[in-house]
Amino acid sequence: MNRRYIQLLAIAFIAVFTSTAVMAQNAVDPNREKAIDSLALEKVKDLGKYIKIIGNKSTPYNEATRVMDRAEELFAPGSEMGVSSLAKEEIEYYKVREYFRRLMALNYDKVTIEWYDVHYISDLERQPDGRYVGVVTIYQKFEGTNGDKLAYKDTTKKDITIYVEKKETQIAGRTIEFWDVILGDIRVSETSI
Repeated sequence: MNRRYIQLLAIAFIAVFTSTAVMAQNAVDPNREKAIDSLALEKVKDLGKYIKIIGNKSTPYNEATRVMDRAEELFAPGSEMGVSSLAKEEIEYYKVREYFRRLMALNYDKVTIEWYDVHYISDLERQPDGRYVGVVTIYQKFEGTNGDKLAYKDTTKKDITIYVEKKETQIAGRTIEFWDVILGDIRVSETSI
């Protein structure tokens, strides 16, 4: 055989072996996948709790601001949240912090927000940058009242993009790798009464 041909075959084999080994190192271990799924659902549920506190008119401003800070930490930079209404067809998207500010400023005496039926609708898929992406769906029941009178009510189905990425931390001088879940955009898929 031609020596050059053998060298090219060897280089191709090494490249395939190396990229397969790197991909295997960055893959989510099936035993860890359940823990990651649980963490993702837990972070989504935490966000639901934070939204409930921020939207509650009896929450003191300082407490609402502190909770906004905590909630914002759950998100990837630049993430947006969708807002819909039965009165309008278009869905408006706001940066996370702006969404929280608008939620606090809603013109109702009382706001009640409940999230339910939280579940995955897609498996995690590996992206070229090494992260994994999935989607969690939630239903949000919203009620705004003035005095004792219900002023507005709707139920919204929302799809939350989640990112799973490998991170590192230092513990006792050792570098420890771990998988973390970060929330992305929250898209409105339907709004009903």
